[in-house]
Amino acid sequence: MPGGHAGEERRWHQDGSGGECHHPPGEPGCTRSGRREEDLDEEDDGRQIQEEPLDSLSSTVRWQAMETLTQLSHTPPVLGVRERSELVNTCVKSVFSLPSVQAMQEKVEAKAEAIQTLYRQTLDALQTLLNALFVEDPTPAGLKSILEPLGPWMNSGKTHERARAVNSNVSVLNHVLLTLPFFMSSGFPALGLLLGRLILRIGDPDEEIGRKALDGIIILYTILELQKRARDKEETNKKELYESNKRFLGPYNPVCPCQNILRVIAEFGDFLGPQQVKDLLLAALEGLKGSSEARGNDLGEMMQLASEVTISSVLEWYHHRVVEVIPEIMQAIYMQLNHIQEPRARQVALLPVSLLASSFMTEVVVALLTCPLPLDSNGAEMWRQLILCKPSCDIRDLLDLLLMSLKEKPFTKKCRASIVPLAAASGLCELLSVSSCVGCVRRIYPQLLLALLIQVHYHIGLNLSGRVALRKDAKKDAQPSVFVPVRWVVKVVKTLLLRMGCSYEATFLEDQGGWELMGQAENHHRGVSLLARAMVHYSCQELCRILYLLIPLLERGDEKHKITATAFFVELLQMEQVRRIPEEYSLGRMAEGLNHQDPIMKVLSIRGLIILARRTEKTAKVQALLPSMVKGLKSMDGLLVVEAAHNLKTIFRGQDRKLMDSSVYVEMLQVLLPHFSDSREDVRSSCISLYGKVVQKLRSPRTPAVEEQLMGTLVPLLLTMQDGNAKVSQKCVKTLFRCSCFMAWELPKRAYSRKSWDNQQQTVAKICKYLVTTHQDSAFTFLSQSLEYAKNPRASLRKSSVMFIGSLVPCMESMMTEDRLNEVKAALENLRHDPEASVCIYAAQAQDHILASCCWNSWPLPHGDSWVCDPATTHRWSPSCKSLPASHQRCSWIVQALGSWKMALKQ
Repeated sequence: MPGGHAGEERRWHQDGSGGECHHPPGEPGCTRSGRREEDLDEEDDGRQIQEEPLDSLSSTVRWQAMETLTQLSHTPPVLGVRERSELVNTCVKSVFSLPSVQAMQEKVEAKAEAIQTLYRQTLDALQTLLNALFVEDPTPAGLKSILEPLGPWMNSGKTHERARAVNSNVSVLNHVLLTLPFFMSSGFPALGLLLGRLILRIGDPDEEIGRKALDGIIILYTILELQKRARDKEETNKKELYESNKRFLGPYNPVCPCQNILRVIAEFGDFLGPQQVKDLLLAALEGLKGSSEARGNDLGEMMQLASEVTISSVLEWYHHRVVEVIPEIMQAIYMQLNHIQEPRARQVALLPVSLLASSFMTEVVVALLTCPLPLDSNGAEMWRQLILCKPSCDIRDLLDLLLMSLKEKPFTKKCRASIVPLAAASGLCELLSVSSCVGCVRRIYPQLLLALLIQVHYHIGLNLSGRVALRKDAKKDAQPSVFVPVRWVVKVVKTLLLRMGCSYEATFLEDQGGWELMGQAENHHRGVSLLARAMVHYSCQELCRILYLLIPLLERGDEKHKITATAFFVELLQMEQVRRIPEEYSLGRMAEGLNHQDPIMKVLSIRGLIILARRTEKTAKVQALLPSMVKGLKSMDGLLVVEAAHNLKTIFRGQDRKLMDSSVYVEMLQVLLPHFSDSREDVRSSCISLYGKVVQKLRSPRTPAVEEQLMGTLVPLLLTMQDGNAKVSQKCVKTLFRCSCFMAWELPKRAYSRKSWDNQQQTVAKICKYLVTTHQDSAFTFLSQSLEYAKNPRASLRKSSVMFIGSLVPCMESMMTEDRLNEVKAALENLRHDPEASVCIYAAQAQDHILASCCWNSWPLPHGDSWVCDPATTHRWSPSCKSLPASHQRCSWIVQALGSWKMALKQ
């Protein structure tokens, strides 16, 4: 071996750290870090090959290193699969990356002949090394580790690189054929990929490459035949078999190489299982990746044609074999589309989608439902490919499959999130973009609409993290946009409406904020109701179909399913066609809903009954249910109460007030009163206003229940009037006036004033004095209510209640007991540490006012009373409260209150 021994000797006399090794090549090797000398030689040779330039061939280092590696391959132990693959990859990259021999000769014309010789020697050395590596490990895994690194080079855009790769593949296959008989129990490794890559090369613009690729396929076919006959224990002459196959599969047709491709695919059927067919298709897709680089030249066009012929022929002959690997094929297509930009090449890549769907629509749809969400352009294109050139019957089957997936819940039996319904909605959205689908969609439009609305409810707050992909914006450094599943489903609902011609309905919801409501947990039923109301208003043609579809749906599914269905159904009760429905499905169903555990169902049922009451024949029956309607509103969220109460106004308005039982009014007032202190302004305002309107309906004589109820309204109205909100205060004044008129109260005029009580302590005292004097029996009720309001989260209510208590307690004089006084004392002590400064101050003033009243009126002070000033804590003041000036005493309380407030803030 020329130069081999010298290079080898140099490497043996120097280790990796620069030290010397004293073992010559012929002696047993020295061990460095547990490795033998041969291993280190292979590493050094591999490193030398890597260091060689890839743009020129000027030295023999690359050739000599591969010669050395070939020699070392004959010495045990055998290289591992990974090490062999890395070694082959290094050598192949170093040789295949070189420019064409013509280009290198033109660069250095003086050495053209030497370059030609060295180039041939280098290629021969590489081929000898590859053959030697196979002989070292003649197993399927060993052969795969050699052929696999060659694969990508066969699709190169450079002719000389493709030629080198094809020649090397064919040479290895030929060496396999000529090697001593062997038997691969697991079959030929990566047969589909190798066959597919060679088939594409048959259609190469370079005839020499096409001819060589066909020769490689003939050799491969011969090897597979020998394998088959070896299993059957038949003796065969290799040369004769090869020649026979050459005549059978050949000759090469340079004018129409596609004929060779078709013949090869048809004849390889005995050796192609599901995995091999899948790999064959993947190889065809691989060939399309480079077509964008070669756009406009022969290579791009020939590659697209070869890929198209391969894909079509493979699926024509062997589509029945790929059922089990359809998900893998769809995933591979999706991944390959990222690397294929040329429009015609993308069309070819998408061919398997439509071809497989023609026979296995269900399997293809199931596979597409696993596409990453939100759908990118690749996933969307795959969905649209399903319906191209398809008859309407196939499109109907596709829509039925999507509808079935939309009816699933977005979580599995093990409560794990499932993307299937969301993926089905995404697929439907893409199909709606194809005009030819609209007619078929209309056939099942009601089912699709209801299924999507129910999916909106299911996806509210649903966490699909880890099941969806984050999509970045156009800018590279932009943060990934957040994908909210429920918004996506709402978008599909909107798209469906628009494609079905319901643009007025969609615009109505946009204007009313219905789309946002639909995607919120507490407002979903309101959004659905708005949609149904809009469809009724604009006389949607599909309403009758939706109505009859909804009747059985009301009893199916879980609570979310029922709420969505009921919200839509209730608004459809306005239709004239409802008269044809048996009463048990309209009035009966709504009456049952009044006893439902879910408050939203109760509110929806009330809405349904109110709509039914508009019909003369139903009015009396609905009015008879009024007590049950009102009773169902107790302990319900304020927003739902307001919603239901607004509907109930219709019933109250139509009732004969003389015949009306006042207990229903009282019950309604009891429902509304607790919401006077609700944190939401619109709830407070609406409940107070509705309260006044119900009071207007009351008629004499006043019953004890009515009097007690309205008496209990005085303090809440007076305190809420100090809310600081002009709209709420105005409603309070109006409602208080109505109560006063009905009860014949003669409240002080300033009780109706919306002015703040700040610095108006005399006004508060006058109101309290009137209340205690006129309604002495309710005095403790007033006190209890004000103490309760002192605990309200809103500072304005706590402040007004403290001021009220400070004036109310002194007016109660001897009525106060020690227990009551202790209760007031504890409440005011707590309020002195309130985070709101004004509350602290007025709590201190209230304590001061009550303490002064206790001293002046000789009330019984609580045992161990700490309200009495202690000289040690009041700058040596007299412990006698009576001897202290009122202004001085109040000032001390204010200072102390401010100090307490500051301490609370520091904590």
